[in-house]
Amino acid sequence: MSTEPLRIGILLPTREQAINGAYAAAPLLDFARQAEALGFDSLWAGDSLTARPRLDPLVVLSAAAAATERIAVGTAALTPALRHPLIGANMVASLSHVAADRLVLGLGSGFPMPETEEEFASVGASFQGRVGRLDEITALWRTAWRSGEDGEPTDFQGRFWQAEHLDRLPSPAVAGGPPLWLAGSDTPKVLARAATRYDGWLPFLPDVEAYGRARRRIAELAEEAGRGAGAVTPALYATVTVNSDETAARAELEHYISHYYGRSLDQMRTIQAYAWGSAEKCAEWLGEYVRAGARHLVVRIGSLDLEPQLKEIAEVLLPAVRALGPTVGSTQS
Repeated sequence: MSTEPLRIGILLPTREQAINGAYAAAPLLDFARQAEALGFDSLWAGDSLTARPRLDPLVVLSAAAAATERIAVGTAALTPALRHPLIGANMVASLSHVAADRLVLGLGSGFPMPETEEEFASVGASFQGRVGRLDEITALWRTAWRSGEDGEPTDFQGRFWQAEHLDRLPSPAVAGGPPLWLAGSDTPKVLARAATRYDGWLPFLPDVEAYGRARRRIAELAEEAGRGAGAVTPALYATVTVNSDETAARAELEHYISHYYGRSLDQMRTIQAYAWGSAEKCAEWLGEYVRAGARHLVVRIGSLDLEPQLKEIAEVLLPAVRALGPTVGSTQS
């Protein structure tokens, strides 16, 4: 298993705000400051325009980074195709000047649901070929972020995108830009892309054994590609609903999922990682992923009323899970 420190992050409730019809910045910033005070290592925000609406993650994370000092901030996950790649490159570079080396970008090509296809169409983005487009956008971003350095190209010629004068865009605060993680499953193609093109792998696999196999395969492929077995951070996006009454916990999670996705828990748990019950039980479940090699957990609270669970997760679940991994050092990702 990697000796990389185990880090545990929490998802900002931007989607939950939208479901409750209560958009506001102040509660999100309060949540960010509280998460930092409670000892979480990172703070994350999801992305969607019309499929699963919420406030823009790059704007929210900029405010959250300014309101905090230590905690890392990241997207889980950003859909780059929803923005013109040059606008995306500029927004991320701008955010990096607020968050500096605390920024990580989890990136997705688009969740395979009809609502996502409609969302792509609403901004004139092609849903077909979206995987290749994501890889090309990240290549364009990295070219742009390095274009001001001596000897680096200032133009980009891709299959889908062409751009000139990239050196006119602002450079990010950290040379080369922030780490880019691939939010994906465990298919051979995803694992190959994560191992050769990205800095992290952010799945939500419900099967811990499949997670372990995939994590090992990524390490092998990264080694073969000359990047080193530890080049890709193995992460996990997981949803927990904490309540000592397991029946009540499941009912609350079911209510949450039906409002979040318009689908049942039984439908969603075949593709996403979910746990419910006591904090100790949820910690043991997450611990199985840690034993399988996960080094950065992104925890989503499966409730439309997060506050009662946040403190218990911090006080019970965090130390229990961290006890399974190497001593946590720096909180940078």
